[in-house]
Amino acid sequence: MCIRVKEIRHGRCYVAAAMHNPGPPVQHVPDLPQALRSVPLRTIAPTSALVLVFFSAWLAADRRLPELAISLLLTAVAVAATVLAQRRRLDIAGVLAALANAGGCLLAAWVLQHSALAWTFLVLISNFFIVRYEVAAPVNLALVVGLLLQPGLLLAPIQPQALAVIVLTFGFGHRFSRRLQGDRSRLEQLASLDALTGVPNRRALERTLSQQIIGQRESRFRHALVVLDIDHFKDVNDRHGHAAGDAALSDLAAILRFELRDRDQVFRFGGEEFVILAETGTREALECFTERIRKAVYEALRGPDGRITISLGGAMYAGEQRWQDWFARADAALYEAKRKGRNSAVIAG
Repeated sequence: MCIRVKEIRHGRCYVAAAMHNPGPPVQHVPDLPQALRSVPLRTIAPTSALVLVFFSAWLAADRRLPELAISLLLTAVAVAATVLAQRRRLDIAGVLAALANAGGCLLAAWVLQHSALAWTFLVLISNFFIVRYEVAAPVNLALVVGLLLQPGLLLAPIQPQALAVIVLTFGFGHRFSRRLQGDRSRLEQLASLDALTGVPNRRALERTLSQQIIGQRESRFRHALVVLDIDHFKDVNDRHGHAAGDAALSDLAAILRFELRDRDQVFRFGGEEFVILAETGTREALECFTERIRKAVYEALRGPDGRITISLGGAMYAGEQRWQDWFARADAALYEAKRKGRNSAVIAG
């Protein structure tokens, strides 16, 4: 049901259309799950390296040269994981650390037999914390299979308890990791969306523009930034309260999401200001694009006092090294549109 936005096109109102056609999906932002994995990884990786160093020293003292060579290789892998974790290359670091953990556990079980089984439980759990479960599950499964293949270790009559605990630990760790990763994804999405309008927020905008700046050169120069806001928005809040202002913002977001193409993205920058990242190709196409958006809002958006309009400022990418400079050009164009009397669009030179 459409309550506030009365304009109907092709038999559908803007709000209803936006609900069924929400526009381009929000880009997945890896920073949050990486940040949540960073602390355990940056703790576990150096700990694994240190344990392997001591294990290697013990093997050297016991003159177990083949096992020592394997242990030194695993130590190098754990050290590499530690270095990469410090450099925030968490995905690669997590894989290396998980492999070092599993390999070290198998080697310890081969050398120490039942005395090393206690390390298995710790490795099975920790691997699920330092790398995604899609990687941790096969690594841990390989660890369990490797332990089963060692003669007289887990399948011996006196070790059914150890096998049962290992299987339960693996299952619990896998289930917990999947649940945690799902929660991370939901938190990531919530952290990137504006609660009122449902469009990506300023945090998502800054990340998207940072990625856009370092993207392919040809693609960058085909994109434009459009900054827009509601004309006399303060008057709407002052006369009719913040509920009316919130309704106007929600309706504007619905109109924008309906009018934009699949390759375009809209963000709420803050207050009554929105930003569109559009692939327009040329300045002339950008002029047509901004005018189409302005007319669509002019025809559809209504408030308690009647028609609500917007002003827009646009800027094609012009080789800026910082997205802030690109944004500043579009923002300056917006203020020029305001100065000209509002309900207009200005394209930066």
